[in-house]
Amino acid sequence: MTDSPGRAVPEDASTAVGCLIAGEWVSDGRQADRVGPWTRSVVSTARQADERDVETALGYARRGAKAVARMSPAARAGVLERAAAEALARRDELARLLALELGKPVKDGRGEIDRVADTFAVSAAEARRVGGEVLPVAGWARGVGNTALTYRAPVGVALAITPFNAPANLLAHKLAASFAAGNTTIVKPPPQAPASSAAVVRLLLDAGMPPEAVQVLHGGGPVGAALSAAPEVGVISFTGSPGTGAAVARAAGAKRLVLELGGNAATIVCEDADIAAAARICAATGYSNSGQSCISVQRVYVHRSRYQEFLDAFTLAVEKLNVGDPLDAATDVGSMVDDDAAERVVSWAHEAADAGATITTGGRRDGATVIPTVVASPPPDARLVREEVFGAAVAVRPFDDFDDVLTTCNDSRYGLQAGLFTHDMRRIVTAWRELEVGGLIVNGSSNYRLDHVPFGGVKDSGFGREAPRWMIDDYTVVKTLMLRGISLFGDQEDAR
Repeated sequence: MTDSPGRAVPEDASTAVGCLIAGEWVSDGRQADRVGPWTRSVVSTARQADERDVETALGYARRGAKAVARMSPAARAGVLERAAAEALARRDELARLLALELGKPVKDGRGEIDRVADTFAVSAAEARRVGGEVLPVAGWARGVGNTALTYRAPVGVALAITPFNAPANLLAHKLAASFAAGNTTIVKPPPQAPASSAAVVRLLLDAGMPPEAVQVLHGGGPVGAALSAAPEVGVISFTGSPGTGAAVARAAGAKRLVLELGGNAATIVCEDADIAAAARICAATGYSNSGQSCISVQRVYVHRSRYQEFLDAFTLAVEKLNVGDPLDAATDVGSMVDDDAAERVVSWAHEAADAGATITTGGRRDGATVIPTVVASPPPDARLVREEVFGAAVAVRPFDDFDDVLTTCNDSRYGLQAGLFTHDMRRIVTAWRELEVGGLIVNGSSNYRLDHVPFGGVKDSGFGREAPRWMIDDYTVVKTLMLRGISLFGDQEDAR
């Protein structure tokens, strides 16, 4: 494929990536190229795993699980802390990889690597806190004179299947929490970001993570299906589309699953909101990473009394976003993952316009780059409203009644996060109680996340929660020790 006019390709843009199997980076075998959506050139080449690789990786993981579990929490935390420092040291290098492979603006890439460092640091702290309980069994007659203890034991082998939109930080979440819990992990990265994903794994290996703790298998659906179905795997953490998530669940059978499957997030702007701030925040968070975020602002509902004011301010703010070369530090909006994704977003916007909506800005693409698009008053059954657009287009609709708009927001098969701009505490509490979502952001848009706070959804947005503390619960099993005739509470004389 030839380069697009005016889009210079760095001389060292292409990166070769192997599979990490049984402690070795394996490069010989079938290869797959990743063509950058901005440069239109090959930016990385990944060695593809086959059936034998899957078998080898599973056997090595099974054997290595006990070695990883025997590491002290202090040793695991030390690895994660060193990796956090290393991530910050390599921030520009890793952000550049994200820009080349995905078209993500380099400033967003730097922000993602900052989050990787935070995720490693938080996981290190949580590694030190994995413990158990002394249970109050003497409160019941049959428990008098006895003691029950619990502790959280590693599952053994975890499988992490990661998406393209935030390949570094979402891999960090899955892999760091799994290691903090004492597991070994097999990683299946997204085909669109093999080099970025491998670079995150190398951070941990360079920080002292033992080879038994992680393996990386690049490949398509068959590799993911084979790993998901393998009896050696005790827990699967998957982030991606609902369709692929359902396929993973079918292959997994009776396994622990943490599924984050996307959304079509709503943000509500009430009549008492700071309209200028709401418009600015929605513009910044609706188009970051070209809208390719499961919590990206997609539906904005504005009280009719402030609707036109918001729409004008929002459209103006969107038009001020810098669109262009993702390697340019001034760029706000780079490319989407590929041309097909960009074409889908634009077609959905025009489909809504054909049904009576107004495109106030954007509505076109340049290759894989969607010019930030605002669609005013689309019909409620438009795909731009009903489905997950996962792109640089935002729908804006008026509402009249607060209770009604909560019902409208809930009229979706998704339920990940929502935003609410208001200073009315009664509305805040009502929305927190009534909205069918995993998280509510007040005086912010749906697109806000702290990496140490539980994150996840309901309905078709999946189940389970990400953030190291909550993920460790999924990556461990509770083991109970019952001491008959031994009491910590001085009640032996009543032992039954």
